[in-house]
Amino acid sequence: MTLQSVIHALIGGVLIGSSVSLMLLGLGRIAGVSGLFGSLITGRATPVALWFVVGLLAAPWVASLLGVWARPDYLANPVWPKLLFAGLLVGIGTHLGSGCTSGHGICGMANLSQRSLTATLTFMGVAALVVALGFGGVA
Repeated sequence: MTLQSVIHALIGGVLIGSSVSLMLLGLGRIAGVSGLFGSLITGRATPVALWFVVGLLAAPWVASLLGVWARPDYLANPVWPKLLFAGLLVGIGTHLGSGCTSGHGICGMANLSQRSLTATLTFMGVAALVVALGFGGVA
C-alpha cells in the first residue's frame, strides 16, 4: 500500500460520505445505488437518481482523463462474460437482501439498522470467503 493509494481512498471516502449525506439531508433519500439504478430500469427514475448514476459511471472516465487513475483495458482481456455473470449475481443478491452495499453498508449502518448490520456482515463475510478461496480475480 502506497501513500498515493491511501490518499485516493481517503478522497473517495470523503466524496462518498459527502454525496450520501447531501442526498439524505437535502432530499431525505437514502443513496442505495441498487435502488437508484433499479429506478432507471423500471422507468421511475427521478432526476437525482439519473444524475447520481451518471456520476458513478462518469467518475472513472473523468479520473482517467485527469491522470488520477489509469483505466484498465477490459477489451484487451475477454472478461465481459464473467463481469456480466458477476453483475447478475450482485443484482440477485441486492434483491434478496433488500438493498446493496451502499444502502446497507453506508446508510443503514450509519442509522444503526439491525437489518443492515446483518446484511453488511453477510456480504463482507462472503467477499472474504470468495477471496480466500481464490475466486476474487476477474481475469
